[in-house]
Amino acid sequence: MTQALATGAAAIARRIADVIDPVFALIDGWQQGLQARLASEPEPRAADLDPAVAATVAAELDRPGTLITGAGFVAAPGYLVDAPWHLAWWLSDGNPFRGVPARGIRRLDAVSDPDAESFRDYTTLEWWRVPERTGTRHLTGPYVDYLCTDDYTVTVTTPVTIDGDMIGLVGADMYVARLEQALAPVLRDADRTLTVVNASGRIVASTDPHRATGALLRLEGLPDALAPLREAEAEGRVGGAVRLPSGADVVPCGDTSLALVAE
Repeated sequence: MTQALATGAAAIARRIADVIDPVFALIDGWQQGLQARLASEPEPRAADLDPAVAATVAAELDRPGTLITGAGFVAAPGYLVDAPWHLAWWLSDGNPFRGVPARGIRRLDAVSDPDAESFRDYTTLEWWRVPERTGTRHLTGPYVDYLCTDDYTVTVTTPVTIDGDMIGLVGADMYVARLEQALAPVLRDADRTLTVVNASGRIVASTDPHRATGALLRLEGLPDALAPLREAEAEGRVGGAVRLPSGADVVPCGDTSLALVAE
């Protein structure tokens, strides 16, 4: 692959980052606002938190053309006085979760009783575990989100901390199908096979119709090429491009933790 082609892949990777970066900036703003609010609450309660979270995310969930289909705050177990387990999470009008008709934004009806048969410990899920471990933002997916969408989803979460303790997460869900539509004009500008993968090598979007969303992209050397991307995400920095034995370039898409594989 010539230097010109590698440079072209880098330009496309930057354009992919440009699609997703506004979502990251939005979540960062929500995190800062809620962190400041909660730091001033001596006894934080879900009854007070929920209206504040709804007011924070409503404008974006209502905005025409938004990539976000759900957003909110997830509390660390035991943090809220009146709700030991709590998801203050809202769904957009375009998220018909489990057949609920679209009637404007609405609260996710999550099971919060740990003794209930259908209760799910969200602290075991990747979108919680990784930010808890690294202290930084994380992009999870694509995965089928049975908690909020019942569809292929990408979830971005970032920790909310007070005095060094993580008291919850702020985040947002994006339907992969909607993200693919946003990325399509960027990817079709090249005459090579382009595939966007997450840091684990799972496919987000591809110009090859035979590459299914959520499947692992199996190319020689790709897992090793993506390892620095995972390290960079944990450290809050951007990794460098890597060339695979096949000659394909693996180019980080900014600090999104996604990578463009250009063959």
